[in-house]
Amino acid sequence: MRTLALAAAALGLALSALPAAAQETPPLPRVFWSFEGPFGTIDQAAAQRGYQVYKQVCSACHSMTQFHFRDLAGIGYTPEQIAAIAASVQVPGPPNAQGQSSPVPGKPADAFPSPFPTQAAAEAAFNGAVPPDQSLMANAFEGGPTYIYAILNGFRNPPPGITVPPGRYYNIYFPGNLIAMPPPLHDGAVTYADGTPATVPQMAHDVATFLYFVANPHADQRKRIGVHVVLFLVFVTGLTYALKRKVWSDVEH
Repeated sequence: MRTLALAAAALGLALSALPAAAQETPPLPRVFWSFEGPFGTIDQAAAQRGYQVYKQVCSACHSMTQFHFRDLAGIGYTPEQIAAIAASVQVPGPPNAQGQSSPVPGKPADAFPSPFPTQAAAEAAFNGAVPPDQSLMANAFEGGPTYIYAILNGFRNPPPGITVPPGRYYNIYFPGNLIAMPPPLHDGAVTYADGTPATVPQMAHDVATFLYFVANPHADQRKRIGVHVVLFLVFVTGLTYALKRKVWSDVEH
């Protein structure tokens, strides 16, 4: 018993010696999303602003290879706008006889290209810490878009007693608090076409909305179909009940 008590005391001292910030992360903030709930829909204006943040900030490091230019129609871009957006980006062209390809202007059917030609090039640029592809990021983490929003707003100066090694940054929402990504957003990092002030919380909310759409491009359509199915089932249920009452109305119970 004395040995167990000593071991427990030693464990308690060891845990108390750990930095408080490294023991647990705070709960994710409560954020309103237009797409929440069975009747929620994507805020197209916010998603378009989020695409602008991705294009001007995130795309320098993060790929989005499972998303195609034509999918931007889901947040209100016209075919002409999509064609212009695709043509402004260089994508790998068809290989020649030697198996090499040259960059060509993109087409609406093309996927968003990676910022690095190979995985090895991405690893070399970031000392092995390759930025994750953002195609399904909003579905990959617990909390989804709220987690993305929190990370983008979670950069802080480390508390006293915390040493941040080179190449790492202190983030209160990242597990372990040390993240390889430097703070990507700062106030005024982009200029929104609709005049919305480009604060860090606003840009984080917008890009998280866009990444939710990227990971769930048919969410609005599925919800509309679901509502129609439920209304149809309610109608059929009422009709069946009325028919039952009519058929059995002359029968004594």
